[in-house]
Amino acid sequence: MFLRNCWYVAAWDHEVADRLVPTRILGEDIVLYRRTDGAVAALEDACPHRKLPLSMGRIKGDTVECGYHGLTFDSTGTCTRVPGAEKIPHVACVRSYPIAERYGLLWVWMGEAAKADPALIFAVDHWGDPAWGVNRGESMALDCNYLYMTDNLLDPSHVSWVHQSSFGGVQAMEDAPLETTVGADGVTVWRWVVDAAPAPFYAPFLKFSGNCDRKQHYEVRYPSNAIIKAIFVPARTGGEGKPLHEDVFLMDSYNFMTPVDENQTKYYWFQMRNFAPDDLEVSRQFATSVRGAFDEDRTVLNAVHKGMANKRTPNLDLKIDVGPLRFRRNLAKLIASESQQLAAAE
Repeated sequence: MFLRNCWYVAAWDHEVADRLVPTRILGEDIVLYRRTDGAVAALEDACPHRKLPLSMGRIKGDTVECGYHGLTFDSTGTCTRVPGAEKIPHVACVRSYPIAERYGLLWVWMGEAAKADPALIFAVDHWGDPAWGVNRGESMALDCNYLYMTDNLLDPSHVSWVHQSSFGGVQAMEDAPLETTVGADGVTVWRWVVDAAPAPFYAPFLKFSGNCDRKQHYEVRYPSNAIIKAIFVPARTGGEGKPLHEDVFLMDSYNFMTPVDENQTKYYWFQMRNFAPDDLEVSRQFATSVRGAFDEDRTVLNAVHKGMANKRTPNLDLKIDVGPLRFRRNLAKLIASESQQLAAAE
């Protein structure tokens, strides 16, 4: 079900300050906290004595003290104190997880610690570029399997029906053909819509008037990270391989899906734009509109998860599902290969 030797978003960095923060990733309970030097630690959220969650305890300097009998653990998971015991049992330890901070997010490595390389964290173009604006992201919990979310983020066609008042609203999009590109690290589904009215969400921010050429670029990388690129240029100036018009509108939406377990997913996102870098009002408008659209996705995907659990009748796959199906098939191969390697090492 899950690929483990990779980075998953565990929280926003501001969510972990002066308290213990419990979370659940790939069915594993984890507690996050900050040491006195500001570095974040991630530990198995269960004291080995009676399995009380460590998140129900307290921070003591750079360590975590269990709230039941006071066993204390440092950021490596090593037990440093057992009250009343002359010797600390060698089995008195908890798993620690490699963790890194980037883009305002905390990333946890869920697999073999020796393979945890921060260079493998999803790369964000233009991060720190003063010419690009950023609307700080949000997060939401969804009651669906994470693969329904990767399906959705490889499906530009759903925009015409789910997001009619925001990202969609263009009838010409409904029949525009989709292109699918399969790479070593993921799948991209894209298309150009030519000489059409701009969608309601984007129209107020365009530097030009009238119709537009629009590219929808939906790219999902293994296991569950995505970048959605919106490109708008004046009508009849766009197209694959052409230089972008000087009045081009660019918005890159970064989306990170963290499986809580098989039935729940935590969704993190932020957007970057090539204009109004310091305009807080534009950022507020972006954040509000994007949140509304993602709430529409949540309603649909929660219902899809329930519907797909009904095995009495099979579901139907369409031509528009090529990208999601290829992504699922290739991810399943990666998971199977990883499982075989782990089994061989045991």
